[in-house]
Amino acid sequence: MKPGRPLKSHIRQNIVEILYILGSGYAYEIYKIYREIFPKISMRSVYYHLKKGVETQEFVVKEIKKEKGEYSWGAEAEKIYYALGPDAGPKLDPMVKEFFDERNSKELKK
Repeated sequence: MKPGRPLKSHIRQNIVEILYILGSGYAYEIYKIYREIFPKISMRSVYYHLKKGVETQEFVVKEIKKEKGEYSWGAEAEKIYYALGPDAGPKLDPMVKEFFDERNSKELKK
């Protein structure tokens, strides 16, 4: 076994499960969904695992968009959209499926 952190991560696997159903998403969107389904996590941890997941090919950068708006840091935000990569290995977590089923049924009622 190599020294250092193990390559597999529960947090990264949970993000894989979210992206499996979501299709693609940017970090803050993934963070908000993650916090509704799983135990608390920091935004920094989500960014770390997305970056690490790109390195391990669990995620790929689908596109980078610059969106105009009024933000505390300026008039533009860069959103990096992630999707599943070739080594993702989703397992279809029942909690994630239930969350999206409920979310979709609420949207249909509107």
